[in-house]
Amino acid sequence: MPKVNVYNMLGEQVGDIELKDDIFGIEVNQHVVYEVVKNQLANKRQGTQSVKTRAEVRGGGRKPWRQKGTGRARQGSIRAPHWTGGGVSFAPKPRDYSYSVPKKVKRLAMKSALTSKVENNEIIVVDELSFDIPKTKDMVQVLNKLNASKKALIVTAEKNENVIRSSKNIPNVQTTIVNNLNVYDILKYDSFIITKEAVKKVEEVYA
Repeated sequence: MPKVNVYNMLGEQVGDIELKDDIFGIEVNQHVVYEVVKNQLANKRQGTQSVKTRAEVRGGGRKPWRQKGTGRARQGSIRAPHWTGGGVSFAPKPRDYSYSVPKKVKRLAMKSALTSKVENNEIIVVDELSFDIPKTKDMVQVLNKLNASKKALIVTAEKNENVIRSSKNIPNVQTTIVNNLNVYDILKYDSFIITKEAVKKVEEVYA
């Protein structure tokens, strides 16, 4: 059972916490993680790209010259793909890129991502995160005292407006709650800062 230190907002160690083996101590399955990240990125695609085919561009209704006798190659339309201003062959059209992944695969990928953070010493557990008023300067000080990297993901058990607003203007810092946690965000950020309460909730959700 992996054990990590617990820090307060001043960066002082105030204890430690044992993490569940079946969530934070499994064998990392890189292929499953890859499949889930690929799925997330595909589902985010808007799929709004659109280019006109030769049937949709304007003009080209008349044959540019007669079939024979001119000495030139035969042409049927000035809007064929090889003409300037012509349509595009196999033009991309709006489409839906999203697809689904089995729940068991998603859960395994999540556990693998969480385990990788523990193995790489990129997880920082804090006893609590609370601010009287939203203040970016205070959040910057907390991150510095926790020795968090410039790219950090902050995870809380419940939505905390003061924490969200305090970190909103800090580049490469994102906040989320346990219910919105996903594999891509876990891997995207170098420091995984999570409250003690959020750890318990993660263990409840993925037990």
